Amino acid sequence: MSDHDDKPAENRGDARDDSAESGNGLRKELPREVPAAAPAAEDGPKEAQAPKPEPQPDPEPRLTGRQRLVQGVWPPRVTRAQLIVAVLLFGLGFGLAVQVASNSDTDSALRGARQEDLVRILDELDDRTQRLEDEKQGLEKQRDELENSSDQAEEARKQTIEKERQLGILAGTVAAQGPGITMTIQDTKGTVEADMLLDAIQELRAAGAEAIQVNGVRVVAGTYLTDSGKGVGVGVDGNKINAPYRFKVIGKPQDLEPALNIPGGVVQTLEKEQATVTIERSTDIVVDALRAAKRPDYARSSSQ
Repeated sequence: MSDHDDKPAENRGDARDDSAESGNGLRKELPREVPAAAPAAEDGPKEAQAPKPEPQPDPEPRLTGRQRLVQGVWPPRVTRAQLIVAVLLFGLGFGLAVQVASNSDTDSALRGARQEDLVRILDELDDRTQRLEDEKQGLEKQRDELENSSDQAEEARKQTIEKERQLGILAGTVAAQGPGITMTIQDTKGTVEADMLLDAIQELRAAGAEAIQVNGVRVVAGTYLTDSGKGVGVGVDGNKINAPYRFKVIGKPQDLEPALNIPGGVVQTLEKEQATVTIERSTDIVVDALRAAKRPDYARSSSQ
């Protein structure tokens, strides 16, 4: 065979080799065949082909109205503002309760009073109102006299002297005389204390007493009472006095005596302590116990 024949053969061999190699390259690049899924059996029931439903959670039980109310109220959710409002309301309620209780005690005492006691209380209130009205009219009269008097200086001097006398009676520096009552307290058990005598003085002042004397001691605006000891006596402005305690009081008797005998008043309180109280009216009571006039250390008249 000639060389010319051999070359084509070699060329053909090379071509076959190249084609083989190119064929192998194509196979390598193609993806692997995926086996087809087996077809579902058409003859099987349709229920088997449908997907199974997922289990649903049980529905929550419905709450009643009372249960919803309890859940809304408890546990409580309290803010700072609500807490402050609650404290204020509590204080207001407590004050109202105390006021109602105090009024209830007063009302219960009046409900248990007799008809004549109630009438006496009303009369006492009317007398106090009338007394204040008389005082108002007297002051208005003094003002008119000063405005209309031709000799205003002389009128002013007279009124100054009268006012000095009145203030002297209140201050206890001058003696006083007039209608009033005498109250005597017998304390055989030694149960009368200073606060009981002080209540009597306050009640007499409220009823219009203008001058008071207790066992030779003049009672004035600054009078104080102390206990000297059980059954030993009472101190009045540092002066010890013993039972029986005798009050001399100048004022309107029709006002003074009922004020001491009101239900739950001075007389009933002293009688509960086994003390004996006697009250006598008089048209001429003399209060002659005097107190030394004191010059104030710091206060001076604004007219100086």
